[in-house]
Amino acid sequence: MTIAQDARSSSSSQPARARALSRLVHDRRVRDAVLQIIVLGAVVALIAYLVGNASTALKARGIASGFGYLSQEAGFGIGESLFLTYSPSDTYLRAFAVGLINTLRVSMLAIIAATLIGLVFGLMRLSSNLGASKLAAGYVELFRNTPQLLQIVFWYAVMTDLPRPRQALSPGGDIYLSNRGLILPWPAPHAAYLWAFAALAAGALGAILLTRWARGVQARTGELPNVTHWRTVLIVGLPMLAWAIAGAPTEFERPALRGFNFTGGVTLSPEFVALFLGLALYTGAFIAEIVRSGVESVGRGQVEAARSLGLSQSQIYRLVLIPQALRVMIPPTAGQYVSLAKSSSLAVVIGYPDLVNVSNTTLNQTGHVVEALVLMSAVYLLISFSIAAAMNLYNRAVAIKER
Repeated sequence: MTIAQDARSSSSSQPARARALSRLVHDRRVRDAVLQIIVLGAVVALIAYLVGNASTALKARGIASGFGYLSQEAGFGIGESLFLTYSPSDTYLRAFAVGLINTLRVSMLAIIAATLIGLVFGLMRLSSNLGASKLAAGYVELFRNTPQLLQIVFWYAVMTDLPRPRQALSPGGDIYLSNRGLILPWPAPHAAYLWAFAALAAGALGAILLTRWARGVQARTGELPNVTHWRTVLIVGLPMLAWAIAGAPTEFERPALRGFNFTGGVTLSPEFVALFLGLALYTGAFIAEIVRSGVESVGRGQVEAARSLGLSQSQIYRLVLIPQALRVMIPPTAGQYVSLAKSSSLAVVIGYPDLVNVSNTTLNQTGHVVEALVLMSAVYLLISFSIAAAMNLYNRAVAIKER
């Protein structure tokens, strides 16, 4: 190749590179990616600066920093511990884990209760029965328009004002209610219950896969196979079979008054009951409105068409209204679940040993304020993101897919 040819080749490649660079600069996706990288770098740099500044300030004042304190002996007791045994000689990390489990326990149970309460009262508001409709409206207006903290404190005052164990109220059976809490009979420990729980998880997974298979068949053939009975077998029959094979235990630990308190069974403390009621009833009022608005968002013609086919009122709700209303109900309901989980931190007001309460005791004893706050923030972020992710997955599963 001659010098003239090299010059012509070089001159022709320069405009091509310029055009490629121009397209790259004006590409919106590239600009967005570069901008996001710059913003992310700025945020990371700001966080690093703040952390370094805080570390320097703590060292200057002789305050220890780091998470090494988690391996030290806690030295304080926790009134309630589920799954994990705990004593004051255990570490701060174990105390933190106990507080986290207590938070998850009250949050998950309150979410389930709030969902059921919201569903029932939301449908009651749509009832043609005037008494049921007004009762549901009164519940919604009362609990939605009073502060949640006030409700929790109210229920705690009610629980602590109950009679002593010797004069405990008994609504029936071996159930007792006193100022020590709610005492219930409880199944005696047995491996069969663990096997039944594992079978329930496997059955739920099998029911999900079976539902997806049925929808695939419907997409291909236009006919939806009836898998309701098989789902019932998987979710109900499989755990019962596992329970029966593992020994079918029926023994219960029944509470009995011994001295000044009850022994046996399970005791739900006044703090737990008050927090549970405050979370469930408050959030249930909002979910009731979500259910009502979701059902009302379905066109009236859908109901009339269902009635013309001879469907009963329960079938209309189960097969027509609720499946379509879920698309409207799930996103705001997910927000309520996340809000409930975060509101469980109000337990610190009544002394329930949740994550915040245990962490407050820890930081007061150790002085590791920043570390304790970082741990609490990280855990609540993880809980919120987990709930939101699970609800998003469910939302995509029930969404109507256009083909």
